Amino acid sequence: MKIARFEPWSTFDLLNRDPGRVAPREGAGEWLPAVDVIEEKEGFLLRADLPGVNPTDIEISMDAGVLTLSGVRQPEERGEGTAVQRVERSTGRFFRRFTLPETADADGITASSHNGILEVAIPKLPQVKARRITVVAA
Repeated sequence: MKIARFEPWSTFDLLNRDPGRVAPREGAGEWLPAVDVIEEKEGFLLRADLPGVNPTDIEISMDAGVLTLSGVRQPEERGEGTAVQRVERSTGRFFRRFTLPETADADGITASSHNGILEVAIPKLPQVKARRITVVAA
């Protein structure tokens, strides 16, 4: 006999923390990857958990100050006669958007993927310092 742990409050907790994971919005994708956005002195770093997603299946675009991450996680192929007991890992399309501040340098954005974590580096524009202009009598 197998003992299964029943946690009825875990679904409610997930609804409170991130309702999009349980019931994604229409057109938002089939699942939402967890994302951290970190502001550093020289720029922003966005880290997204995308295990099992091929880097060639990830699309990143920047338009009008909005950074868009989208892509697809392909389902695993199972051999005939395989009985699936439980599936918790989401597959299908994902879609996330982030509004960047005016200080973000859209032309300098770079992305890399390592061990299922996508890192998008967004540099900041150099700050223009205020200067005092002297008036010269003519």
